[in-house]
Amino acid sequence: MSLDINTKLLLVFSLFCFNVVFAGESGARRADLGMEGFEQHGRGLGLSHYKGRSSHLFNVKSFGARADGLTDDSKAFRAAWKKACQAAGEVDLVIPKGTYLLGPVKFAGPCTNVSKITVRVKNVKFVGTNRTVVRSITSVNSKFFHMALVECKNFKGTKIKISAPADSPNTDGIHIERSSSVHFSRSLIGTGDDCISIGQGNSEVTITSISCGPGHGISVGSLGRYRKEGDVSGLVVRDCTITGTTNGIRIKTWANSPDRSAATNMTFENIHMNNVTNPIIIDQAYCPFASCTPMGTSQVKLSDIYFKKIKGTSSSAVAVTLECSKGIPCQDIYLEDVHLDLASGEKQATSTCKNVRAKYIGTQIPPPCA
Repeated sequence: MSLDINTKLLLVFSLFCFNVVFAGESGARRADLGMEGFEQHGRGLGLSHYKGRSSHLFNVKSFGARADGLTDDSKAFRAAWKKACQAAGEVDLVIPKGTYLLGPVKFAGPCTNVSKITVRVKNVKFVGTNRTVVRSITSVNSKFFHMALVECKNFKGTKIKISAPADSPNTDGIHIERSSSVHFSRSLIGTGDDCISIGQGNSEVTITSISCGPGHGISVGSLGRYRKEGDVSGLVVRDCTITGTTNGIRIKTWANSPDRSAATNMTFENIHMNNVTNPIIIDQAYCPFASCTPMGTSQVKLSDIYFKKIKGTSSSAVAVTLECSKGIPCQDIYLEDVHLDLASGEKQATSTCKNVRAKYIGTQIPPPCA
């Protein structure tokens, strides 16, 4: 059986450790030499710690993997994982082109040497891979993001299960950054943070048939916190169910952005909300801290954004919040066939808008902003 993908994970055993990085060959070299092109983003992808030091790299080839697209390399993978678990701090498990594994696999929390953990780490991270397929993996109780993609191309993930307590901070289910042609589908995600977060520099990302909750919903951002962030374009989120989360579909950008960037051509369609606090929210004054000063305006331009067939219930009185930047107001924001009732059944939900003139089509419950 020949494989024409960079990494194929059809995965066969349970793994209990604290971090793994699947790095394409170029990604592995960047990790080894220092990630000069990366700035730490948002609450931190943990990329900046590569700078100025050699990371713990465990290449499965060194443990007997053939990586020929024909041989089952599960034994080598297991041996490399065991060795990685004995290392202090964050480790990188390098999976070269042609590595062939059989599944399913489970990534679960930290390994037993938790006293050696010196940084918050992700259960799974993909760096610089191309044409990767991931299917039927489970991640539970990560100490940070469960899965992160950085500079990946042509990535497909399906039948993924992610679980963490609702009160566990910074446990984003899937974070995607500086990647293109990414598709996640048919997955169950419940965390203490964003089920899926779309960071800066992404293009052509498609999210379909995701069940999200608990957590903070499906988010674009946060964007605009650091210099030289890439634009976001071509995002599609479709046929998803969001239950009991603090947000539904959220776009969040920081005020006082140091540079200009853009997020454009994004569609959110056929999303069902069950008792969600903020079903639709654009927040261009995002600040997760007690205070953020000085408070300039966000320099992230939001345009060509479509909310279509968003239905269900809101647990808060304001079901639609469109708070755009005073410095760069939102443009071409469309709401089509939105029907969000109050979960309590009392009165009717409302909308609030700042620095935007949205365009409305079809059913609008709650009513459009005055």
